[in-house]
Amino acid sequence: MAAEQDPEGRAAARPLLTDLYQATMALGYWRAGRAQDQAEFELFFRQCPFGGAFALAAGLRDCVRFLRAFRLRDADVQFLASALPPDTDPAFFEHLRALDCSGVTVRALPEGSLAFPGVPLLQVSGPLLVVQLLETPLLCLVSYASLIATNAARLRLIAGPDKRLLEMGLRRAQGPDGGLTASTYSYLGGFDASSNVLAGQLRGVPVAGTLAHSFVTSFSGSEVPPDPMLAPAAGQGSQVDLAASVEMWLERVCGHLGLGVQEPHRGERAAFVAYALAFPRAFQGLLDTYSVRRSGLPNFLAVALALQELGYQAVGVRLDSGDLLQQAREIRGVFWTAAAQFGVPWLQSVPIAVSNNIDEEELARLAQKGSEVNVIGIGTSVVTCPRQPSLGCVYKLVSVGGQPRMKLTEDPEKQTLPGSKAAFRLLGSDGSLLLDVLQLAEEPPPQADQELRVWPRGARESRTVRPAHVEPLLRLWVQQGQLCEPLPSLAESRAFAQQSLHRLSPAHRRLEQPALYQVCAGPRPQPGLCCLPPWPHHSRVSLLQVALSEKLQALVDRLSARGAL
Repeated sequence: MAAEQDPEGRAAARPLLTDLYQATMALGYWRAGRAQDQAEFELFFRQCPFGGAFALAAGLRDCVRFLRAFRLRDADVQFLASALPPDTDPAFFEHLRALDCSGVTVRALPEGSLAFPGVPLLQVSGPLLVVQLLETPLLCLVSYASLIATNAARLRLIAGPDKRLLEMGLRRAQGPDGGLTASTYSYLGGFDASSNVLAGQLRGVPVAGTLAHSFVTSFSGSEVPPDPMLAPAAGQGSQVDLAASVEMWLERVCGHLGLGVQEPHRGERAAFVAYALAFPRAFQGLLDTYSVRRSGLPNFLAVALALQELGYQAVGVRLDSGDLLQQAREIRGVFWTAAAQFGVPWLQSVPIAVSNNIDEEELARLAQKGSEVNVIGIGTSVVTCPRQPSLGCVYKLVSVGGQPRMKLTEDPEKQTLPGSKAAFRLLGSDGSLLLDVLQLAEEPPPQADQELRVWPRGARESRTVRPAHVEPLLRLWVQQGQLCEPLPSLAESRAFAQQSLHRLSPAHRRLEQPALYQVCAGPRPQPGLCCLPPWPHHSRVSLLQVALSEKLQALVDRLSARGAL
């Protein structure tokens, strides 16, 4: 498959961004003559993150870009030759040079889909050697993206629909790649914008940012603007010396606030004037460099009112320390009285932005009813996912040559479900989500308004359900290396994620002690099919029907005789 002309293709991940054992297994497959055996892997997670009941699927776009650009370059092959035994057959390295993903097929949940334990996020099929080499890069691309998107979705649910959420965690992220991924997928999960300029350039994420305390403290007040003149917003009329106008307004503002005209910091005021001259249509004041009440607020009002005379409107203020909720209430009160005093109604509704190590608990406080906070910037808590740093996705072989494969392990949690599968979401008549069903791909799909017997994960008994609607979950995105349909844009995936979350019941959407969403095996057993134990802690024979090879069937028979099934 020819590499797509996409500058992000190799940026998403390089072929050697992998574990060495993928290369050693590739050599083993090649030496055994099995490189071209058709195989299928599934990528999924075992538990929902953060103690919640859902996750958001993300990273598909990066995976497709990676697959379309996948090719081992000479330098890659040369390094592998240095890492593998010196007597490795040179023909193996020639085989590696010719590899691409032209034989790879990918089915996946669309980005922004609700995802639940055990349901594949990706199904990857193709030549055994190639799809084995894809394991680590695909896990890397999907796991962190999905974790970030889910974390961002939780924060959005806490904030509610009306607060504006800004991701500003690049400086706290785990390296440049982690920073770009976090900025991209926090937007997909529900944030409104990012401070990360590269995420805007490469991914189309809306970017936002104003000024830091360093900008304010760099001014002493003795600076003279090279050009303090500002023209009216309408473009007609005489220019005005903004710095001089601000000084006149400061007297009136200080009189209104009961402050001495010398109390507000001169350097801070000079910084505000400089910023207003650069951004008269987007002036925002950072209020807490010195004192919010005695300096930041009067200086902001003086500049905002001077701009108002020229037809400009300040866009907001920001707080970065102290009791953010209480200060926002006090500032809003001052804005109301100043709006009445100076006849400027829009001052009442100037947006108040806050930041400062905001986590889920502080976010809930800032989002409570009656809060005057409008914009919330979050960094560390969104990009580092402190409550759970990894989603724990796995990539497991489920079939080779059309024959199912499974992992029987000492740890029931790590048992895998063999065979190529289909996944469906069953819905009620009101569109509510009932449960997800996994079954063999060749079995007839569930039908709307027909009774279906299923076996819930972790349950000892089956249950019967009659869905009003049935949705297939896994879509074909790449077939034999070719893109089957255009990938949605990031903005479209973001909108789809919000729609998906709204379909969850309040009990499943609850962030603390939520009701668990059911993933079930089905349908009813068919003649000639064997039953395996797909769900952990299931003491009885499960009823996920898997057509087994003779060898695996014999193994199951031996285990059954020993009472292991």
